[in-house]
Amino acid sequence: MHYVVTAIDNKKSMHMRKIHLIFISVLIVFSFLSTQAQIFKKVPKQYSLEIGPRNLFSYSNITLNNSQGFGGLFDYAWQLSGFDGTKNASFISVPMGYTILPGNDAATKRISMLNYGWTVRHELARNKKIIPFVGYGLFLNDLKIKGTEGSVFGHQTEFDFGLNFNTRTRLKYFVKLQYSYTSYPRFNEPKRIKLHYADLRLGVRF
Repeated sequence: MHYVVTAIDNKKSMHMRKIHLIFISVLIVFSFLSTQAQIFKKVPKQYSLEIGPRNLFSYSNITLNNSQGFGGLFDYAWQLSGFDGTKNASFISVPMGYTILPGNDAATKRISMLNYGWTVRHELARNKKIIPFVGYGLFLNDLKIKGTEGSVFGHQTEFDFGLNFNTRTRLKYFVKLQYSYTSYPRFNEPKRIKLHYADLRLGVRF
């Protein structure tokens, strides 16, 4: 009889231990998820607005007479590193831009480009008034030619170098030079349309 009672007590003890372990595990998981949620909410965000001229200096497999244009872009970024100021800051962002190339003469059809995608930006210094940075971006680029029905989607790869100018306020001004390579498919044609262009952009971050 004593052994039966002991066995029952042991089973109850093991059962209570399991419940206790499950309870502790749930608390640990809940605490971890809460901490992660707080960290995610505290990740600094940054908005950027930029405008500037574009120079289309090279193209192939298309007839164009559009070399100069003007465009702008809005950018929504999350900071990835450099939170405490001991490392250089880096950002990942979701940009959307629009550019118009009106043509070099009245007979030239206007070209417009809508682009959106992802960019990564790395600052090359910290805790200074002027911060150099480099960036890399991958975009979808929607090309439209005035008077032509429809549009064509292509892939745009972008590289940029610029300078951030810190102020005593939240605003940061910047200037950058960027190069882009864009290619578009052609219907029933093996060779793609290829465009090379450079942009000079002035902007503000906040």
